[in-house]
Amino acid sequence: MNIMTEAKNLTTSNKPTGGKVRMSSSEAFIETLVAHKVKDVFGIVGSAYMDALDLFPGAGIRLVSVAHEQNAAHMADGYGRVTNRPTVCIAQNGPGITNFVTAVAAAYWAHTPMVVVTPESGSLTAGHGGFQETEQMPIFSKITKWQVHVNSSQRMAELMHRAFTIALHERGPVQVNIPRDYFYGEADYEILSPLVIERAAGGSNSLDKAAKMLADAKFPVIVAGGGVVMSDGAEEVKALAEHLTAPVVNSYLHNDSFPASHPLSCGPLGYQGSKAAMRTVARADVVLALGTRLGPFGTLPQHGIDYWPKDAKIIQIDADHRTLGLVKKVSLAIQGDAKLAAAELLKRVKARGARKPDRARLTEVQREKEAWIAELANWPSPNKKGQIGPRRALTQLAKALPRNAMVSTDIGNVCSVANSYLRFEQPLSFLAAMSWGNCGYAWPTALGAKVARPDRPAIAYVGDGAWGMSLAEVMTAVKEKIPAVAVVFNNGQWGAEKKNQIDYFDSRFVGTNLANPDFSEVARVMGAEGYRVEHEDEVADALKAALKSGKPSVVEIMLTQELGEPFRRDAFRKPRRLLPKYRRFNAKEYR
Repeated sequence: MNIMTEAKNLTTSNKPTGGKVRMSSSEAFIETLVAHKVKDVFGIVGSAYMDALDLFPGAGIRLVSVAHEQNAAHMADGYGRVTNRPTVCIAQNGPGITNFVTAVAAAYWAHTPMVVVTPESGSLTAGHGGFQETEQMPIFSKITKWQVHVNSSQRMAELMHRAFTIALHERGPVQVNIPRDYFYGEADYEILSPLVIERAAGGSNSLDKAAKMLADAKFPVIVAGGGVVMSDGAEEVKALAEHLTAPVVNSYLHNDSFPASHPLSCGPLGYQGSKAAMRTVARADVVLALGTRLGPFGTLPQHGIDYWPKDAKIIQIDADHRTLGLVKKVSLAIQGDAKLAAAELLKRVKARGARKPDRARLTEVQREKEAWIAELANWPSPNKKGQIGPRRALTQLAKALPRNAMVSTDIGNVCSVANSYLRFEQPLSFLAAMSWGNCGYAWPTALGAKVARPDRPAIAYVGDGAWGMSLAEVMTAVKEKIPAVAVVFNNGQWGAEKKNQIDYFDSRFVGTNLANPDFSEVARVMGAEGYRVEHEDEVADALKAALKSGKPSVVEIMLTQELGEPFRRDAFRKPRRLLPKYRRFNAKEYR
């Protein structure tokens, strides 16, 4: 049965004035999801919302049932990021909801429009310390854009609709906390269509000032951030860059914000980014930071280069006014949509007079890019018998990636090094854990992306440590027939932390060595395809075979234990040990 169709066909006697319809609160919940075009919800079945769950099939809504609730929210994250539409996750009250926390935090820093539905223990026993009861609102208070506790079943449709509106237009997770008994009851509900809120390019005076600064600049550089992707503004940025002959660098982990093959594209800033991008932005006298908060992790020195220009004028444009001037001192701050702002700036710069392409600058950009490509190609990363140098593996993977691939990357040493090798031609293609940096992110996020966009390949880069946190979702991929591909880098270690132990703790390894099973065999036992790769010339073929199979697949690449540079050298000091070695931890002295 189709719930929405049934509601439309109700007799006029059941329809009060004002567009309201008599229905149960579970029906109002479902009708609101349908009105907001929700077709997939990620979670685990729970008694707390089972009355509403029973209506999912009739409404054309699929519950993608997962192995662990954290991964449900990661899947919702991936779904929302590649569709630019609100996404939904739900679980059982108490422990099911607390399992969401890590993934909701990741979605918060990725600006993913996510409605986190958190059924709660019954309203009449709240505070009694009953089964699976905890206060669920404080837990999410710092990682959501908005929270609401449904204080009456009669407000179900109203508050759910508001949640979708805020999630989309403030770009982040919102929490709707619903006592489980509020899924029952009847009332007159009005089901509203999604609220369309038009964005603006920014203040006219500020845009005029920005246009003058860019027109007068001797070496303007554009930093294209996540806001460019979210606003679908890559074409507008390209047009502006071409008119100014302004090189474009991607903000950290937004490698899909500008087409990599474009002559003005220089690659990503930040950890394991592009030296071409860093050397280019270092020369800027005016930087247009478009759709980026200029987060600290994306502007730190890297590769021995302290590249952020000290004397450049910074124009920062972002839809969220709270990010303006927050991290970097700026000369001009504009609250505006990245796409609309780029279009308005182009119009204003053109009005200041005709310009010719700066051929010399194009040549300089090309020279920097070629130098960086050559350096990457010659970066030492030797193979061993049965093991591949990680940079060699990443090179082969990059060559084999389909042009329209969606790639998610986990945190960790090899996955972070991949930032130097991942290039994209279209937006909504690169999914990373952003500044939250949690392990276990990439695989479930790729699954969610694949559910949203079955027409595009979805590939996850995962280290072997993080794979232990998410491999259970291979069962989900098999059960739900989600043909995503996990590329697992097996080097037998927690690489990022091991590098710190090498550099700062005289190679005293505590907790960083791993003893892994054959992950490709584990995948096959779970019902997926499994490929074990031990030679460099097998990497591309294995990835292509996995994609061609049309099945959930795990490509396990056996790597050497070569490690890249650590995340932050400024976060460590050489340890000081004040006690003589014979006195340390002598339990007898404390009895």
